[in-house]
Amino acid sequence: MPKKQIIFFLALITLIAFGANSVLTRLAIAAGDTGPWSFALLRFGAGALVLSLLIGPKLDKQKTAWRAGGWVSAAALLVYGVFFSYAYLMLDAGVGALILFAIVQFTMLGIGFFTGERLSLRQWIGFFIASGGLIYLLSPGLSAPPLLGALMMSAAGIGWGLYSVFGKGTADPVAKTCGNFQRAALLLLVATPAILALLPEPMPTARGIGLSLLCGGVTSALGYALWYRVLKDISITVAAISQLTVPIIAALGGMAFVSEPLTQRFVIASIVTLGGVGLAMIKKQA
Repeated sequence: MPKKQIIFFLALITLIAFGANSVLTRLAIAAGDTGPWSFALLRFGAGALVLSLLIGPKLDKQKTAWRAGGWVSAAALLVYGVFFSYAYLMLDAGVGALILFAIVQFTMLGIGFFTGERLSLRQWIGFFIASGGLIYLLSPGLSAPPLLGALMMSAAGIGWGLYSVFGKGTADPVAKTCGNFQRAALLLLVATPAILALLPEPMPTARGIGLSLLCGGVTSALGYALWYRVLKDISITVAAISQLTVPIIAALGGMAFVSEPLTQRFVIASIVTLGGVGLAMIKKQA
């Protein structure tokens, strides 16, 4: 098989994995098979374990991975993971992924702007188009998503945007991701008694545990590792634009596995928001 076809196939797998994160989280939490905190704890624990196995069993490699990570990045990853889980108590898979993706891009563009980068006219136009799409999605109406859920997913998007900026240009992204996952899992574990005392959750069912581990160990850990492999062979522009498909994949997965409806509001908001983000990202990386 030609190399281009292999890269396309690997990229498609990773994008499906990213969409599956939303579907698996929604599937586990909406059905009550696990609480959001338990889901996040199991997800990051499984992710840390699988990434550690990918790094290799040698002690020196594990030490390198731990040192490659950082507490600030782990905190940003933690913000993403926790708010992502709680948001899916209220949001459909596709809607959550759309809000997440847009806020991640807004966060990264905003950080660039405040650190000295200047947006072009096309970027500003794309930004306002995308903002209009999100405003339409969240505007009052029978099909509008819950505001609290949207705010939580926005916080998750800010966390992931910050995490992406902190990890930009790292020499060994898999080792860094491993170290960050390890730290995030440790922080979650330490905070668990206090959080569950304030916000009690029932014990996860076997199905909830399975979905959490699948999300953490496969679609998160392996998905991120594979994505870093793909990034070596595609341009940043192609990478950014290809991720526009993730909310659509999540929406289709939500329809297929969680029986979520595909509303006219979501379709229109997706076209406008993702079109605006795509316009901004094409110019930014050109």
